[in-house]
This record gives sequence, C-alpha cells and structure tokens, in this order.
Amino acid sequence: MSDVSGEKSGGSGLSAAELQAEASQFRTEFQDVQEAVGKVIVGQQRVVEATLTALFCGGNVLLEGVPGLGKTELVKALSNVLRLDFRRIQFTPDLMPADVIGTNMMTTDETGGYRFEFRRGPIFTQLLLADEINRATPKTQSALLETMQEGTVTTGGTTYRLDPPFFVLATQNPIEQEGTFPLPEAQLDRFMYKVVVPFLSREELNEVVSRTILRKKYEAAPILDGPRILHLRTVLDRVVVSDPMRDYACRMVLATHPGSPYAPERVTKFLRWGASPRAAQALIRGARVRALSQGRPHVAFEDIRYFAVEVLQHRALLNYDGQAENISVREVVEECIQKLPTEA
Repeated sequence: MSDVSGEKSGGSGLSAAELQAEASQFRTEFQDVQEAVGKVIVGQQRVVEATLTALFCGGNVLLEGVPGLGKTELVKALSNVLRLDFRRIQFTPDLMPADVIGTNMMTTDETGGYRFEFRRGPIFTQLLLADEINRATPKTQSALLETMQEGTVTTGGTTYRLDPPFFVLATQNPIEQEGTFPLPEAQLDRFMYKVVVPFLSREELNEVVSRTILRKKYEAAPILDGPRILHLRTVLDRVVVSDPMRDYACRMVLATHPGSPYAPERVTKFLRWGASPRAAQALIRGARVRALSQGRPHVAFEDIRYFAVEVLQHRALLNYDGQAENISVREVVEECIQKLPTEA
C-alpha cells in the first residue's frame, strides 16, 4: 500500500490532508455523474464506470456488444450530464476519410475570387460516437488515429486542435462479421479499454421497457462541464503511485508476453504477442481514477487489477494454436491477473 503520510505527492507539495480532501471531492463528483447516467442507462454499471474512468483520464473506449444494449444512449447521457458537444458517425464501407475529418471546399470571397475553405467534419466535437467502426475500410479507420492519440486533425498541411476534453467511444458488433474490416492492432492499442457489453437480465429488460414505453423517459441534468473535467484530470497527477504499484502494473503487462518469466503456461502456449507499453500506462491511469473514486489519494493493488481485463484483452494476440483451439483471450488474460503475485 502506498504511503500518504508524507508531505509531498509527485512534487505537488500538498499535505496528506489536502490530498485526502481532493480525493473526497473527486469521489463525490464521480459518483454524482455515475448515478445520473445510471438513471438513464439500465444496468451496465461496470460499462458506465469503465467509460467514465477512461473519460476522466483522457482515454478512449471500444464497446463490443450486440445492437440495442444502450451504447448510443450512454454517449448521449454523458453529453448531457457532462455538458459536452456530441456527434455520431455511422461507419459504413463507403465512408471516406473526408466524411470524418472534413474537406477543403472551393468558395468565392467578396471580391469574386476563388479560395479554398476547410469545412470541418463530425470529428470536431468533444464526445464522438464511432458506431460500428469495424464496418469502415482501414483507410477510413485510420482517419481517427491522429485524433485519438494527439487530439488534433491534420489536413492540407494545416493542423487543427480539437477542444478538450475529446473522447471517442467506438462500437462493434461481435456477431455480424460480414462486410466488416477488423481493426488494426495500431488502432486497437489506442483504445484504453475494450469493454464487452453483456445482455440484460430479466429484471433489467423489464425496466428498459417500463422506462421507454410505459412512462416518460428520464432526462439527465448537467453536472460537470469541460473545464471542470480538465481540472479533475490535474488531480489525477497528484495521486500517489508507489514503486511496488508501478512495478506490479509493468509485471502484469509482461505476463501477457510468451517467454516472459512472469507469463503463465497458457500464455506461452496460446499467445503470439502480448500487450504494449500503452497497456502499462493505461493500468496506472485507470488505477488513479479508481483510487480517487473510492476516496483514496493513493493507488492500491486492487485498483490496478480492477480494469486490468479491459486494458489487456484487446492488446494480446493469439498464435496459431490458440486460434485453432478457439481459446478466449479474455480467459488467458484473467489467468495472468489471478496468478501474478503482488510481491516481486
């Protein structure tokens, strides 16, 4: 466990009492947003929590689930509760990069002369829903790479910076694969979390029908705005991450690599490649949000483990044996997490 009894945290110079006060305030605001979104989205508590965690620490989320589970409603609810601009792009095989980022159009000025004017595409927003992202061609998918990593768009030699906070929530259907283009590893790696959206239980399905058909839908009220979210991100930098916590996250990533001394037997047998260094960064960033959401100004082992599956499952690749035996990457990753000791 990290020691927060000292006088400094990451060079911030704040006392332990001040750090605890920041953590308590973050917990209150995080829970307020989570409860407000929960009044719109039935069930899916872990999906909502993972999405909010990624948004608060500047990550992106890939949601995998069948249609009709409320993925679009989740982003709409977030845009209302967080008072952020929202756009949706329906990805199709004929969608072009210009349809995403925008294009230069020839126009005339007041003197009758011709000039090029950049018309911004739907990517110029704060919350972007990339619906069925795997239906677009790799050329169009790559239009999101720069924006997801840097928060900028470059076209015609000019770089445009998007208004922060910028957040991409992409969806894909795991069942219908005809006419789809699997996301390249470079793009998958830029999603902080891959979250599998489960189907609703009997009680949750009844509640969905009741809310949407039998009574008036709930409209979420604004709670936070962009500047406040950016301020809360600065609080994350002051969350204490001790050396054992950092090393635990790094060992967890190394455990997904075949041949690593930390890898269990199934990893060596069924995986071709493990998670990237971005996974270790995502584990720490998510752990900081998780710690603050629990009212703690320091990271614990359970914070790193909490969303470890969502961080690692889309970054590990099966080898031929794993594919032939239809091995679940998620199960292999879960085994890595369970077997990895906290002591180095």
